Amino acid sequence: MSSHADPAGAGKRVAVVGGGPAGLFAAERLRAAGLSVDLYEAKGSPGRKFLIAGKGGLNLTHSEPRPQFDQRYRERQADVAGWLDGFDAEALRGWARGLGVDTYVGSSGRVFPLDRKAAPLLRGWVRRLKEQGVRFHVQHRWLGWNDDGALRMQTSDGDVAVSVDATVLALGGGSWPELGSDGAWVDTLRARGVDVAPLQAANCGFDIEWSGHFRQRHAGSPLKPVIAHWRDRHGDPQQLQGECVASEYGIEGSLVYAIAADLRETINRDGHALLELDLVPGRDAARLRAELSRPRRGRSFGEHLRRTTGIDAAKAALVFERLGKDAGNDPDAVARTLKRLPLRLLRPRPMAEAISSAGGVCLEATNAGLMLQALPGVFCAGEMLDWEAPTGGYLLTACYASALRAADGVIAWLR
Repeated sequence: MSSHADPAGAGKRVAVVGGGPAGLFAAERLRAAGLSVDLYEAKGSPGRKFLIAGKGGLNLTHSEPRPQFDQRYRERQADVAGWLDGFDAEALRGWARGLGVDTYVGSSGRVFPLDRKAAPLLRGWVRRLKEQGVRFHVQHRWLGWNDDGALRMQTSDGDVAVSVDATVLALGGGSWPELGSDGAWVDTLRARGVDVAPLQAANCGFDIEWSGHFRQRHAGSPLKPVIAHWRDRHGDPQQLQGECVASEYGIEGSLVYAIAADLRETINRDGHALLELDLVPGRDAARLRAELSRPRRGRSFGEHLRRTTGIDAAKAALVFERLGKDAGNDPDAVARTLKRLPLRLLRPRPMAEAISSAGGVCLEATNAGLMLQALPGVFCAGEMLDWEAPTGGYLLTACYASALRAADGVIAWLR
């Protein structure tokens, strides 16, 4: 971002609270506008969750074209689309290039740095911000405001008060609390009259009551490929092909994360959700029935099932989990189960385990520049706002885009 210092901003001091991608990006934009910027981070270094997210390969964004890209933000797609108009996936790739990090599009459409690593990008980014004049204050935990309106910061040397002209809060949601986003800010903002939707797990697994036998023998088994069938929040039938994992507690993985919002909302409404899996995509029930009805030639039904359908042991075990040990007596029921294995999901996994969280500061509680209506001069960015998206680069892209919107809101407000 090129510097375009504005005399109207001269001498104005802005605090950015939170050292994740949204906070860092807001700080970058604010500093480029000539503002004095102090960034406060509760942990010992910025970008902790960013680094963890990059452990399996940093998924920066997604190559899906707009407006399909916008639709990933569900009921908030119109709001997020407005942010993306200012900073979209292509802009994010260009920004990474500016840090010397080239990107490529993977087979899934996801966009990664060439080396797939988060650490070099984060190191270069923080170094550049410091060179540009952003002042970093680590192990400064934000506690709210004192009676004079100054920010209260908890440090190892006691509380300190920070007086600024504007504040950007980029405090994250409620997932991975050990990395800093613990949702402790929710009560602080509510006490000041800010409308905050309850934080909930997003991009998470779900509990299923597996039998002890299945859990012991098949926990951790991948289920691929499968087609998920479920009903969305409007009750309309949906389906999606992908991969998931039968875990010790239930089910998880990319396919489940992609549809987790609908499943969670159904559980919130009905107390449980039904997820049906097609274990043999591309094979119809009539053909399966005919194959399963062939003579077994002395083989057990389990072996017969695997040989005739080509499924692995974990998928076969799911059939027995559903139909019992006498499943072989009813080839018709087995064929139906292979095409629509019903799974009763009891609850989402705890938010602390989730990749991200839903809920947060209601967008209706902010203006177009993401300033809180109840707290003039205080802006919000990133995952602490009430929007959600599946994994695949959509989360990170909206964090950047909202940070730019909030920073521009600060610049306009201070002028």
